[in-house]
Amino acid sequence: MKLSQLLADIRVLKANVDMDTEISSVVYDSRKVTPGCLFVAITGFATDGNKYIPMAMEKGAAAIVTAKPQETDVPYVQVASDRLALAVIGANFYGHPAKSMKLIGVTGTNGKTTTTLLLKHVLEQVLGAKVGLMGTMENMIGHEVIPTERTTPESFELQALLARMRDAGCQYVIMEVSSHAIALERVAGLHYAVGAFTNLTEDHLDFHKTMENYCDTKAELFRRCDKAVANQDDGWFERMTRGATCQMLTTSVKGAAGLYAEDLQLLSDGISFTAVCGQTRVPVRLPIPGKFTVYNALTVLGCGIQLGIPLEDAAKAMGSAKGVKGRVEVVPTPGKDYTVLIDYAHTPDGLENVLSSVKGYCKGRLIAVFGCGGDRDPIKRPIMGKIGVSLADYAIITSDNPRTEDPMKIIQDILKGVDSGKNNYEIIENRPKAIHRAMDIGQKNDIIVLAGKGHETYQEICGVKHHLDEREVVADYLSETENG
Repeated sequence: MKLSQLLADIRVLKANVDMDTEISSVVYDSRKVTPGCLFVAITGFATDGNKYIPMAMEKGAAAIVTAKPQETDVPYVQVASDRLALAVIGANFYGHPAKSMKLIGVTGTNGKTTTTLLLKHVLEQVLGAKVGLMGTMENMIGHEVIPTERTTPESFELQALLARMRDAGCQYVIMEVSSHAIALERVAGLHYAVGAFTNLTEDHLDFHKTMENYCDTKAELFRRCDKAVANQDDGWFERMTRGATCQMLTTSVKGAAGLYAEDLQLLSDGISFTAVCGQTRVPVRLPIPGKFTVYNALTVLGCGIQLGIPLEDAAKAMGSAKGVKGRVEVVPTPGKDYTVLIDYAHTPDGLENVLSSVKGYCKGRLIAVFGCGGDRDPIKRPIMGKIGVSLADYAIITSDNPRTEDPMKIIQDILKGVDSGKNNYEIIENRPKAIHRAMDIGQKNDIIVLAGKGHETYQEICGVKHHLDEREVVADYLSETENG
């Protein structure tokens, strides 16, 4: 493909290269440079891709795209934004795959994964459609699972994945759209048939600095879609939807809205309610407990309505859905009269939601095992400490993904929010040992909530990922204690 074709719709500030140059591939990682490729130098947080331009040229790069003027005589194109350029180049390189499918984007702090997976199930069941999915847990093309490490891939990988979905015959693509993806131009140029907002709570303030910035970044989704679904019960709803340019369907559990819930029943094995939209009233049942599940269900039903799916059909399809891995997931504990749940709750709101929900039907004690991630927003650590210790009958504060931080330093931050008069907690840094301790003290009718890891099967310590599947930790310890 000619360089001029790759640069279509990109504002070029300066060029020192033949625009008819043939480009064999596009890379933004200097380690992946091959002869004839286009190297896009990204100014990142950890390093600056411009430092690797000499290396890229030595390895045979045909041209460079950069946002910085170059003093050396290299074939380069200077653009206003390197990240925006990478996104547009990706779309041009893969033939604008998004235009061949309907995109649904879901943003918010909590509930994105459950919402997207439930919506995928509904579209498949009601429409018989082939659906692509991009999310925190995994990417999917129909039923093919593709591992992922980011909620939203980098723009060039995102376009490559969209092209795979297009080529596989997907008619719909459902995406979790993170605030980082919007701020860092990963989803630049994409237009959504439907955008959805779940909720907004304390998270990623290490990046956004303020909740207002966090909100305003996510709100960009509503300027990039035809129709939208938004939770009007959330405290940030007004600001989130203020500049929306799309047709909006509101949802609520607290009162009247475009789509709202009545007759709520929060059960130990799920939820049920009546969905009301205009004159239509439809019973809904889902095997995922918690009031937050009602909100997620309304978002799914709302997206269905905005896509032209009758409420009755969407509700019926959703009723056949199964629980989502790592979201209030029951772990088998044969021979024990306590229950172990795994949940991805890693934000203050997420932890409060799951513990409050479980407390509502727990007949014994609620035992919480939780920590906080390293290299992430430290402001939320004491908040989660206060929530975890105050809502649980007994809490074990442990390590989550410390990444490059000292685990005990993170735990000390968590303890800053714990009431000094509380004595219903202990500290066990080693996460498997913390889980063992919770199981050792578990009694009849107790519910043990392992919060934070959810679907993850690893723990990142000192920048290295070590295998850690909490389901295996529970199963192995039960086997060990039974045979020991």
